[in-house]
Amino acid sequence: MPLGAIPGLHHVTAICGAPQANLDFYAGRLGQRLVKKTVNFDAPDTYHLYYGDAAGTPGTIMTFFPFADAGPGRVGSGMASAVAYAVSKRAFDLWMDRLARDTADFDGPAERFGQRLLVLRDPDGAPVELVESGAASGEALDGFHSVTLWERDPEPTARLLVDLFGYAEAGRESCEGVERLRFEAPGGGRAATIDIMRSDAPAIRRSGAGTIHHVAFRAENDAVQRGWHDRLATAGFDVTPVIDRQYFNAIYFREPGGVLFEIATDPPGFATDEPAETMGQALMLPPKYEGMRDRIERVLPPLRPAKDP
Repeated sequence: MPLGAIPGLHHVTAICGAPQANLDFYAGRLGQRLVKKTVNFDAPDTYHLYYGDAAGTPGTIMTFFPFADAGPGRVGSGMASAVAYAVSKRAFDLWMDRLARDTADFDGPAERFGQRLLVLRDPDGAPVELVESGAASGEALDGFHSVTLWERDPEPTARLLVDLFGYAEAGRESCEGVERLRFEAPGGGRAATIDIMRSDAPAIRRSGAGTIHHVAFRAENDAVQRGWHDRLATAGFDVTPVIDRQYFNAIYFREPGGVLFEIATDPPGFATDEPAETMGQALMLPPKYEGMRDRIERVLPPLRPAKDP
């Protein structure tokens, strides 16, 4: 079938330390819903936690592999370095007031491409940006605004975004020796922005707690995803076969700078194995692990309901 453009982000997956502290920050402080509590399908002795809006909508989903004994990671070139949430103008002011009232640590407000932003740090030190967006509404976080990629040479990644994914360059700016390029998917809706940061600052990258594991883009259905698989393979990328992730199907490849990209399908969604009203409350396992449930539940640390740290 004819392919259009990638419509935006599906989810972002990161590595964290203690799962309770992670839950308290993302579901407590940030007010996100824990939409799925499951396990790492490749290592079922650890959780895989998914946070998002009330419906678990693609473009709102932040997921984590928690490893209680994980060492701290270090962000460097060839990695995704930050995730940003969109907030309305009114919500931005409310967030500043709330964080100041709670004596929470944050940086800002600063300005990027004419938009105000705040930067918080999660329990593992990962930057979480709140960006004022005219497209956002209400008082809660309104899904992803953008993801920042740190590249030593942005041009090959930019060509992938523009020539294959259908993004358009939307601006360039420099601050303190760091150049930032902005790209937007057609329509400019939720989760449609990718920033590429060019910096020659020396940094030895290391995967670990507080780092992003991969960035996932949306495919509207399985047929569209197959089309992207063929297009990427034809363009010379080493793309995986389709992998069933229970709540979406996934293909993976590394973009030219080294960041792990995924293209994930919108369906079947997070209510495929439990009622939408109670998503995130029970531990959900893929069928291949149901026979191991007792052992898995003994190994996983208990999680209490989130509270604002």
